[in-house]
Amino acid sequence: MRTRTTPARRRLPLWRPRSIRGRVTALVAVLAMLLLVPCGILAGMVARQELNNAGWLDARRAADLMAAADRAGKLTGPVITSSVPGVDLVQLVGPDGRILASSPGARGHGRLSTVSPSPEDPQRDVQTCASPRLGCIRVAAVRVIPGQNSNVIYAGGPVRGVISTGVFDALFAVQVAALISLAIWATWKITGRTLRPVEAIRGELAATNVNDLSSRVPQPDGDDEISRLARTVNSTLERLEHAKERMDRVLAAQRQFTSDASHELRTPVAGLRAQLEEARLHPEDTDLPDLLDRTLGDVDRLQAILTDLLLLAKVGAGPLTQLEDVDLADTVNLAVSRRADRLPVRLRLTPGVVVKAVDTQVTRVLTNLLDNAQRHAKRAVLVEVRREGHWAELIVADDGDGIAEADRERVFERFTRLDASRCRDSGGTGLGLAIVRDIARAHGGSIKVGTSQAGGARFVVRFPLAGEPAPHFPDAPLPLATTVATSRR
Repeated sequence: MRTRTTPARRRLPLWRPRSIRGRVTALVAVLAMLLLVPCGILAGMVARQELNNAGWLDARRAADLMAAADRAGKLTGPVITSSVPGVDLVQLVGPDGRILASSPGARGHGRLSTVSPSPEDPQRDVQTCASPRLGCIRVAAVRVIPGQNSNVIYAGGPVRGVISTGVFDALFAVQVAALISLAIWATWKITGRTLRPVEAIRGELAATNVNDLSSRVPQPDGDDEISRLARTVNSTLERLEHAKERMDRVLAAQRQFTSDASHELRTPVAGLRAQLEEARLHPEDTDLPDLLDRTLGDVDRLQAILTDLLLLAKVGAGPLTQLEDVDLADTVNLAVSRRADRLPVRLRLTPGVVVKAVDTQVTRVLTNLLDNAQRHAKRAVLVEVRREGHWAELIVADDGDGIAEADRERVFERFTRLDASRCRDSGGTGLGLAIVRDIARAHGGSIKVGTSQAGGARFVVRFPLAGEPAPHFPDAPLPLATTVATSRR
């Protein structure tokens, strides 16, 4: 049976740096060596050549000066002195080959060179090692006059041994090594400083807790790649934070829904069950029509509670969708015309007050406020729509007993009753004004309560006018400290 062998995982060479900083430094080191080493060798060769040429130039210059002095008749003695530094071997040789004059360094030696320039080529450069005492010398030979019977000036000096020993090459090698080391050090420092913000970003991200996404990575100044990376990371963290907040609100709404449902549905379900069990135990004593009426009433109440709970969960679950322009005056006219209330509703409406909202939810706000006012009013209910600065105000007032200032916060808690007289039999689910508050907040608005002119309650719901910026994100609930949320059940 043939077995398949899994190829070994390719491993990186051990010498390859793991960090970007090390890789960039290694790359710069290689490039520096590839560029600087050949340049150093070439520069050394050029420099040696230039020094060699400079030696020949000095010899030629000294020979030309001596030839000019001989033509002027200034070389009369047996001793001549060179005025060019480094050229200490000078001889004046006659046409017959005799040494007529020489410098102190050339005295006691024979002719420096047997090469004699011709009239056609009056200047010759010669390097010779014929004299064991002088060693290798470089000599420039120059004819004094163009004619046949011309004296010849020989001027030169020993070959510079420091160039042939490689000291000059070692000097350039040290310079190249120093430049490569400087390039490596500068690259290491610059890349370290450049990547320092990246390390700070990595450390901040590593310390970020999923339960607290409020931290942000440090953002360097400028508009380079690292700055844009930091801004992108911070923007991503901000979006994650908002997403987590929305998820927390969804989970909180679900927990609230579960808590409210278990709290408020337990009593009517228990009562419904008790009535049915009693009817089953004593069927002969049960008035079936009356039982059906009572049980259907309980079912209607359960359905109303569930509908309100689902609406509360929907409003608090996330940002609003399907927003449209809603004219509050038209909405009030239509909603009031469809009602059959026990007390008359007076209208005081300003036309053209338009808000950006969900039409069905605005209608629900008005319906809940009217239901609440009709339960507690004595003779009439007033509904107003007006514009106040950048806000649209929907006002519902009654002439009932009003609400004590101490209770104007507590009544917005779900299923709260102010006193024993406001029991569940008085109508409503206990969620009406909680729904009003949450819808107002979801639209970027608020609700407050005061006292009407008739001494009853006066509810004022504010929505931002269409085209006006909301004071906060629509999906973020307002803190209680910024909104006086007061109502009655």
